[in-house]
Amino acid sequence: MEEVPQGCPGTGSAQAGRGASCQGCPNQRLCASGAGAAPDPAIEEIKEKMKTVKHKILVLSGKGGVGKSTFSAHLAHGLADDENTQVALLDIDICGPSIPKIMGLEGEQVIMIVGTTGKYSHGTP
Repeated sequence: MEEVPQGCPGTGSAQAGRGASCQGCPNQRLCASGAGAAPDPAIEEIKEKMKTVKHKILVLSGKGGVGKSTFSAHLAHGLADDENTQVALLDIDICGPSIPKIMGLEGEQVIMIVGTTGKYSHGTP
């Protein structure tokens, strides 16, 4: 599992994508372009769509490597056992999302915000 590089300046920093700690991060080019600091135009659309989601569960920790993604994947899979329940799983780790690997979708374009298209996966990968 990839983690945010030690000393990551953050996407809003003038040093984003340019610092020594950015070397090797999959999003280095995006951060260096400044696009990461710009407000995402899809935010309002996402806010509106999230209003219709009855239950939201947030799994977080200040420390990496403690099993957040593994727990989240198992929780989502367990909730999806009920055929009447729709489950979405979002991995917002910008420097090393591991949910695609855990769910057997590594290398797939799981979701694309532009055009709001996505790949649907159900059941055990």
